[in-house]
Parts: sequence; structure tokens; C-alpha cells
Amino acid sequence: MDAKFETFVGIDIAKDSLDVCFLDRGKRFTTTNDPTGFRQLLQELPAAGSCLVIVEATGGYQREMVVEMIDAGHQVAVVNPRQVRDFARGLGILAKTDRLDAEVIARFGQQANPRPTEKTSEKQEELQQLVVRRRQLIDLRTAEKNRLPLAHSRSVIKSIRSMVEQLQKKIRQIEKEITDLVESDEQLQCQATLMETVPGVGAVTATSLLAELPELGRLNRQEIAALVGVAPFNRDSGKFHGRRSIWGGRATVRKALYMAALTARRCNPVIKEFAQRLEAAGKPFKVVLTACMRKLLVILNTIIKNNAAWNQKSLIST
Repeated sequence: MDAKFETFVGIDIAKDSLDVCFLDRGKRFTTTNDPTGFRQLLQELPAAGSCLVIVEATGGYQREMVVEMIDAGHQVAVVNPRQVRDFARGLGILAKTDRLDAEVIARFGQQANPRPTEKTSEKQEELQQLVVRRRQLIDLRTAEKNRLPLAHSRSVIKSIRSMVEQLQKKIRQIEKEITDLVESDEQLQCQATLMETVPGVGAVTATSLLAELPELGRLNRQEIAALVGVAPFNRDSGKFHGRRSIWGGRATVRKALYMAALTARRCNPVIKEFAQRLEAAGKPFKVVLTACMRKLLVILNTIIKNNAAWNQKSLIST
């Protein structure tokens, strides 16, 4: 067992319930996913700092409970459900119930020792929700635009165009709210301004990273690349040497970096030279662009960590 924690507590979270497993005690119980259940859980937990609470990311159902636990001083790790399921299969556990999942989550926490989640501010939380909503509206607008070429009825065409116009208005409204929110917070505004000094990085990329990568500037270059999912992993066995490939990470952050890297290849001298060197070595387009995404991420991570604006000379070796 990890020396830092005396016990590991796995919690399987549903919309209305929490299934809890204390790994060292073999104790299990079920409570409600509401303030009453949170109070019961806090009464059962050992002293703050002596245990690691592990939960899966469940699309938002875990959010209030995680905030309550962190406010009470407990260490909470929010982990990827796919990794937990793969871990269960590796143990030969194919059955899936809430009680069983809670134990598997606790055992995963004991073995993987995931990084505890840091509490985000209210404005950070609001920014994340606004960025997610903007992305949802853009996806809806794209879907409507894709339907337009296939429509032949005048009424349908009119309906689609009307919907696109409404969505564009909603997107502009959300973008204004995002801008206003960032400008209302000194730290967010400072970080956004620093990121936007990098050629190829605009307001959308900056706010997306602020919302969905709060760890930016707090980790080293290897850790931040692995967290986002732009770090290449080896695939070697014996004499076989497979292609390096990326895996896992935060898809929404990679999407923002992808668009920024496309622009940076044209207007950012450091990224442009880096891409040309890889292309001259015969690297495929996807490999080159992924490498540019990783380099751009490392540059942004360095800028936030050092609290210093873009400087080509100081970042040329990053």
C-alpha cells in the first residue's frame, strides 16, 4: 500500500446513489448522491489526508461530491472509466455491478496511485461549462450545415437556414460571455493574454486550454504531454519495433491544439521550422502535425509556468 495513504476508498457514482468501498476495511455501503449522502460519507471517512478517494469521471454526476470532499480536506482522484474497466479485465473481473465497481475503483487507486484533483474556482468551473456549451452549439451548427446540401424542399431549406442563424447568434452570445468572464478574473485574463502572444494561438484556443487544462503551467513537459495525449508511446517487443503512437488523454484539448497547430505551422517561426525539419526527414503529415501540437503545448506550458510572454529566442529549444 502506498505510504502516503492509509486506505483507498472507491466510489461508484450514479445519478442518485453512491456505492462506497473501503479497501482496507472491506466495508461497503450505499448512500445518496446529495448533501445528505455527502455528510454520511464524510462521517465514515478517516482523517483528512490519510485516505485517497477515487471516483470515475461520470459526465458531471461526480462534481458536487468531489467539491464537498476537497472542501473537507480530503484527497480525491477523478480517473478515466476506460482505464478502470481495462484494469478490471486485467484482473479477470468481467462482471459489472455498482458494488463490484466500487471495489475495482479502490483497487485501481491503490495500484495506479492517480494524481489527486485540485479544486477549481467558481469562475474556472463556469468557464469550463461555457466552453463546453460553445462546442456543443458548434457541433449542432455543423450538423445543420451538413444537412443543407441534401435538402430539396423549400420549407426544409428555410428551416435549416433559420436554425443555423439562431445557432450562430447563440454561439456569439456564449463567446461574449466567455470573454466577459475571462476579463473579470485577473488570473484568467493574465494567462489568456500570455498564451495569445504565441503566434498561432487565438482567444478560442486560449480559453479552451484555460477551461479544460487547468494543470497547464503546473506540470513538466513530459507530464503535460501525456496528460493531453500527445506523447508518443513505444510499441517494441524483442526485435520488433512498432510505430510510436499517442493514446488516451483529453480529446477536447487535442482538438483545440490541432486547429492552433495548423495555423502555427504557417505563422509561428519556431513551429514552422520544426515542421519543415520533420517533413524533410520524410515524416507523414499526421506525425508532423502531432509533433507540432506537442511542441506548441510545451511552449504554452512553459509560458504559463514562467509567467512570461512569447519570446522566440528563449523558446527555440523548448
